[in-house]
Amino acid sequence: MPTYEYRCDGCGTNFELFQKISDEPAKSCPDCGGSVQRIISSGAGFLFKGSGFYATDYRSESYKKKAKEEKRSSDSPPPVKKDNCCGGQCQN
Repeated sequence: MPTYEYRCDGCGTNFELFQKISDEPAKSCPDCGGSVQRIISSGAGFLFKGSGFYATDYRSESYKKKAKEEKRSSDSPPPVKKDNCCGGQCQN
């Protein structure tokens, strides 16, 4: 569920509520009962854990260079044998 942040117009208290998106916004301050405004919060930070994210998305320059060279070599077609008419694929 999303976390919504509110600020009281009366006492200035900030508070957070876990609410469904379909829930009505809060109307009163839990401390003084005054009217509240929903404010845009910075959101929660998140942390990637595990081996996949860093290893696959943030490689070193040497890794990227080697991968590019390997891709270039795999893009070229295999050499054709000179002694057969179709590279050894026909049944002559």
